[in-house]
Amino acid sequence: MNGTALSLVLVAAFVHAGWNFAAKRVHDGGARFVFLYNTVSALACLPLAAVVLVAESERPQWTWLFAAVLTAVFHVLYGVVLQRGYRVGDLSIVYPLARGSGPLLSVFAAVVLFGERPGVPGLIGAVLIVGGVLLIGGGRGSGDRKAGIVYGLLTGVTIAAYTLWDDHSVNALAVPPIVYFTAGVVLQSAFLAPIALRQGELAPLWRGHWRETVLVGVLSPVAYLLVLFAMRMAPVSLVAPAREVSIVLGGIAAWLALGEANPGRRIAGSVVVLAGIAAIAAS
Repeated sequence: MNGTALSLVLVAAFVHAGWNFAAKRVHDGGARFVFLYNTVSALACLPLAAVVLVAESERPQWTWLFAAVLTAVFHVLYGVVLQRGYRVGDLSIVYPLARGSGPLLSVFAAVVLFGERPGVPGLIGAVLIVGGVLLIGGGRGSGDRKAGIVYGLLTGVTIAAYTLWDDHSVNALAVPPIVYFTAGVVLQSAFLAPIALRQGELAPLWRGHWRETVLVGVLSPVAYLLVLFAMRMAPVSLVAPAREVSIVLGGIAAWLALGEANPGRRIAGSVVVLAGIAAIAAS
């Protein structure tokens, strides 16, 4: 993987861990919280997308809308399942399993379906990262461990789905990343609106968690767009596992800030993840 792509992915990992830590603090948000932060993301990105559309030499295609609809569906499922996982399980279980199983499935699909050949160092790096992630997610947690594992793995399936579709959209369909993300997040907000309104009033949730909502709404697009640009420079079979360095940061935050258990296991898993990142950088 070239240095620019790897740098984008690593910065995205720091940002991603930050917004997930903020999301974990909203225990009772559900679809309402996902709707609120997606709406913040849409409002933040619409001006940027408008500028890109004006500057873009190619006219928008109907395939761009189709790509945005499908990524919106995948991301709605991802957001709702992840938030449910954070409600019933520990951050140190749900986050590593979600982020570890997602790239494992993505790499497998990229090799089998897309014919990508990341090379031996890249594959070794992917295996090391997934192994380190699973090590971090092991041990006992203070929440409902079984439920956390189930929701972590379900979230991983949605991550693999949107990762592979995103790669296809920004490369094969040539959708500009900022336009693609903005259209997707606007549609996510629209899809979630009726569900969120049925769950209860939005105003009390906003008043109680507006800081977390704005933080997630701003940081989530930053992390996501960095990865989309990286996908234009490197194979998805390398980008997907490399971004999982965020697991190290999430695990440390869960230990230091949330008081979750097994710090030794997290540190050992972090070393394995970092070794995997080094292998991918050398591929």
